Amino acid sequence: MTYEIEEKTLHFKQPAGTSRGVYTTRKIWLVRLSDGEREGVGECAPLPDLSCDAMDDEEYGKILNKVCEEFCQRQVSQRGQSLMCSANSAHEGQSPCDLFEALRPYPSMLFGLETAWLNMTNGDRLFDTAFSRGEVGIPINGLVWMGSYEEMLKRMEEKLEKGFRCVKLKIGAIDFDQELDLVKRIRERFSHHEVELRLDANGAFKYEEALYKLELLSQYAIHSIEQPIKAGQWAYMAELCRESPLPIALDEELIGVNDPEMKRHMLNIIKPRYIILKPSLHGGMIGCREWIETARDMGIGSWITSALESNIGLNAIAQFASDVYGDHITMPQGLGTGQLFTDNIDMGLEIRGDMLFIDRRTFLDRRT
Repeated sequence: MTYEIEEKTLHFKQPAGTSRGVYTTRKIWLVRLSDGEREGVGECAPLPDLSCDAMDDEEYGKILNKVCEEFCQRQVSQRGQSLMCSANSAHEGQSPCDLFEALRPYPSMLFGLETAWLNMTNGDRLFDTAFSRGEVGIPINGLVWMGSYEEMLKRMEEKLEKGFRCVKLKIGAIDFDQELDLVKRIRERFSHHEVELRLDANGAFKYEEALYKLELLSQYAIHSIEQPIKAGQWAYMAELCRESPLPIALDEELIGVNDPEMKRHMLNIIKPRYIILKPSLHGGMIGCREWIETARDMGIGSWITSALESNIGLNAIAQFASDVYGDHITMPQGLGTGQLFTDNIDMGLEIRGDMLFIDRRTFLDRRT
């Protein structure tokens, strides 16, 4: 069992604005595993200033090397029983192995290893689903990045013209009245029956003004708003979830909450309507299964999104979503970021209208 690690820098087609700054490049680490006959690749992609395992590149590389070395040693000593013994079966109640427990603080590394192992053992069809076989697509939302009013208006118009029936608008970067006007423009053209509108505040609202802003937004039939205030304010967030006229979804709030009991404790206190899961941020595939099942037990909805990964990570996340939610996904997922980069990695993924598909003509299964 051997491994290789490749550092790679991706370049955005246009600057991607977030509440934490503007991205022009994206650093990722590709992990390749081999047993001498088969190979698999996975992507480790922590987000600076957001991931719980974000650190300087040199330190990240050292820890990732150490993790991969231990992973390969365990494969030999345990004859194939490994971290991934629970990647496909954690939802069946089996306990994760020791290595997974050790990797809880490093979700981006865990996700990369999960993907590489599944790729090596199962081929390009990581999970045997209708989506992975190229038979059905997954509905996705059109994402409008932060920018000036004119930039956001143009991006919004482009998404609507392409036929997206669910649009996600990132807010909090410009004047709130201008953002409210953007929302109004959508509703003047399309009713909530025609276009589902999601908002992502990335924690931009101050608690004292959040409820007032949510009330103003609620007149435009918003599906949900992500993380209206900064993470870590459980009492305030719980109050907003009780009082808000808009359904609230948690995103950043979930980062770093890796213990299963703490997950249940937090959801029981805050009681959001939805949680939004990114395997690179929220515990890999195994950790996300825990989140989804815990939320489902409590009547809380969920969906899965990517976190600016290359198409390697996006492909794994999309296949994972199809495995978790089944062959007939109706709720749009956040899986369209693969088009953001000038130098992405071709994986046979394509967007047709507002659906993500695997094109089996180019995405060849290694088992055939």
